[in-house]
Amino acid sequence: MDNIKVLLGKKIKELRKARKYTQEQLAEKVGIGTPNISYFETGKFSPSIETLQKIAQVLNVEVYELYMFQPLKSSEEIKKELVQSMDSDEEILRMLYKFYLSIK
Repeated sequence: MDNIKVLLGKKIKELRKARKYTQEQLAEKVGIGTPNISYFETGKFSPSIETLQKIAQVLNVEVYELYMFQPLKSSEEIKKELVQSMDSDEEILRMLYKFYLSIK
C-alpha cells in the first residue's frame, strides 16, 4: 500500500482533474506556488493543515474527503452487498429496517 502522502497526492490530483483545473490554476486559487501542487500530488511533501483546508475549499470538498482513498461502490454493488448481508444475517435485516423507518 502506498504511504499516506502518496495517497493524499493522488486524491488531490484526481479531484483537481475532475474539476478541470491545471496545477497552475489550483495553485493560484490556493495562493501557493505551482511546484507545491506538484510536490503534493507526487507525495514528495504534505500540505500544511491551512493549505489542506484551502485545497479542499477550492476543490469543493470537505477536508476528510481528501482522505477517502477508496472509491465508493456503485449503487448496484451496494444493493447486492446489502441484499446478501440481509439474506445471511437476520440481525442486519432488523437494523436496516429500523434505520429505514427512522428516515422514512
